[in-house]
Amino acid sequence: MDYPRIAFVGLWFPLASETFVFHDVVHLRALGVPVRVFTLYGERPANLSPEMRAVSGRVERLGIPYLKEIHRYLVYWWKRAPASVRLLFRTVPFRRWCDLEMAGENLWAFLCGFRLARRFEEEGIRHIHASWGGGPATAAWVASRLTGIPFSFSVHATDIYPPDGALGEKVRDAAFVRTANRVNVEHVLRFAPGHEAKIHVVHMGFGLEPGDRVPRGSGRPFRILGLGRFVPKKGFDILIRSCKLLEESGVDFELVLGGSGACRPKLERLVRELKLEARVRFPGFLTHDGVSGFLSSGDVFVMPSVIDASGDRDGLPTVIMEALLHELPVVATDVCGIGEVIRDGETGFLVPQKDPVALARAVARVISDPEGGLRMARKGRLLVREEFDPERSSRALLRCFLETTPAGIE
Repeated sequence: MDYPRIAFVGLWFPLASETFVFHDVVHLRALGVPVRVFTLYGERPANLSPEMRAVSGRVERLGIPYLKEIHRYLVYWWKRAPASVRLLFRTVPFRRWCDLEMAGENLWAFLCGFRLARRFEEEGIRHIHASWGGGPATAAWVASRLTGIPFSFSVHATDIYPPDGALGEKVRDAAFVRTANRVNVEHVLRFAPGHEAKIHVVHMGFGLEPGDRVPRGSGRPFRILGLGRFVPKKGFDILIRSCKLLEESGVDFELVLGGSGACRPKLERLVRELKLEARVRFPGFLTHDGVSGFLSSGDVFVMPSVIDASGDRDGLPTVIMEALLHELPVVATDVCGIGEVIRDGETGFLVPQKDPVALARAVARVISDPEGGLRMARKGRLLVREEFDPERSSRALLRCFLETTPAGIE
């Protein structure tokens, strides 16, 4: 079967922290879909797994070198479609963006859209899909307006909490919008009422299979795991404070926080202030191929997500599903779509955000009843297998493409 050529547009690809986007592309290609990847920025080779490095060369990147070519594509489209160019310049650059970073990203994406429009025509692209609702969706929107090629985009969390100044218009003009959790549907519709039929819940794919679990009873302390970028919305400071409460209650444990980011110095300082240096370890960034071994070494996984001061939050972190696949009990906060997987008392423990006492109590429950924690983890594993199967998700996304691409299949 010959599928239409799909262009994926992102800021970076592959990016070590965006395994979910990477696996969207990989799984669609495995189904035989001709996917071409275009990025608005240059290359980010740091911390890539071997699997990611293997596809890194199959990406067309813009980035700084495009600066010297911008005028050529603006002139090209001005001559070919002056009315469309005038309309685009009256709208996109003058949206009210939520902050300077978002403004810069979208203005650059706006300019990139002129180059991408030409490349999509040259490549015979039949559908444009942006991996994020921010800059990538803006570039896809511009390219679609210039060429008539339908576009769609995925929304996650950072890209819509808070929303950029053009979210409603992008939803209005998109063929469809994909979200990985149900909570985002209502949020997006606040900015694009009447477009319910366009929004599809299609879970993100993952490509991690569990390794061998490290057996308990080896005499080591109870091992608490956390994994993610060290940014405010991950709430790792709350987790560290909850660990101080566990220590004060006499629990023998160690906390292993995998990841990296701007907040690491702050987290390390908090560990020193609470005198937890002997109990907390920071192994650094884990490449995707190292995550399975990391998860297999733990006794409980904690996802202490919060809504940060800007409104940013996690959507539905893939690592939660990966932990459950390893039959690792999960304690998480009730933020955005996390409750769709962690059903309190059934597949894990769900607690309020920014509450170290509640977090500590939930972890202590797992420690005091390891068999109960394992039963919940096994139920969670079944849920992930049933509802988050990567091949099923890829086929659902493919159906969205086929249903919204003119003539469906070439």
